[in-house]
Amino acid sequence: MSATFFRKLPTPKELKEQFPIDEELIRIKQARDREIASVFEGRSDAFLLIIGPCSADNEDAVMDYTYRLARVQEEVRDKILIIPRVYTNKPRTVGLGYKGMLHQPDPDKPEDMLAGIIAIRELHTRVLRETGFTSADEMLYSENYRYLSDLLGYVAIGARSVEDQQHRLVASGISVPVGMKNPTSGDISVMMNSIVAAQAGHRFIYRGWEIQTDGNPLAHAIFRGYVDKHGRSYPNYHYEDLQRLLEAYGERNLANPSLIVDTNHANSGKRYLEQVRIAKDILHSMNHSCDIKALVKGLMIESYLEDGRQEIGEGVYGRSITDPCLGWEKSEQLIYELADLL
Repeated sequence: MSATFFRKLPTPKELKEQFPIDEELIRIKQARDREIASVFEGRSDAFLLIIGPCSADNEDAVMDYTYRLARVQEEVRDKILIIPRVYTNKPRTVGLGYKGMLHQPDPDKPEDMLAGIIAIRELHTRVLRETGFTSADEMLYSENYRYLSDLLGYVAIGARSVEDQQHRLVASGISVPVGMKNPTSGDISVMMNSIVAAQAGHRFIYRGWEIQTDGNPLAHAIFRGYVDKHGRSYPNYHYEDLQRLLEAYGERNLANPSLIVDTNHANSGKRYLEQVRIAKDILHSMNHSCDIKALVKGLMIESYLEDGRQEIGEGVYGRSITDPCLGWEKSEQLIYELADLL
């Protein structure tokens, strides 16, 4: 056989027993879940800001960043609800390079999946315990979601996973909002089909079990831009794009029509400084149309302590080693400006 089986990893149940969360953290998460759900259900006017590093590559830097977010959250609480991006799984277009903390808790050392699943559980637990935030992560591997299911406040399905049957079915059994990104081709019918699937109940095989899900009424759309057949980036955050999504929702019998707009990736052409302009453009569209204001629930912004990106080994504290991110000073200013515009 051409694959080597190194060791059997602990089950999610075993890992949760080894690294449990206490009753106070369970209470905080339950309250946060209700608060975030109320935005998607239209019962709250809060604007969601899912913001943080492209990839959570360093525990100290990520915690430093979330401490700063927690301070700003107190100042904008009347308008903005912040969900920190703590992305511990990193999709790679060609499968090569740094794949996130799950694979490499230390980017300078070899891959170690056992250390990885422990590291990501401990990091998400620290964020919850020390800041009161429940964070967002990408469900890159659907079978690994259960390692973090008692900690996450938001789950994203990436552009390369959104058409996968298993991701859609697992999303149908998640109790927090799950955002479905449009695929890299930009075909929003693929994204809408994934929302239909995630909002329905299913019976299927998961982690060796036959399970039944109830459906997730909080499954929703994420616009992240797209690329054409020549690899050129095109945005889909403009007013006309938002109107088309409204029409697509109107054609389907879906609960809680909602959109999160990713201001980076193909929407910015990975020109990370454009995120500031794009965020304000979206708020302008919201202020122009009551229907769009009701549809757009928030933004996703890639932000870290330092502007830009670096190669692994350069050692700049708080600078992304994957996609370039908006630095802290610009991010903090943007949050205050968005609060003023809302």
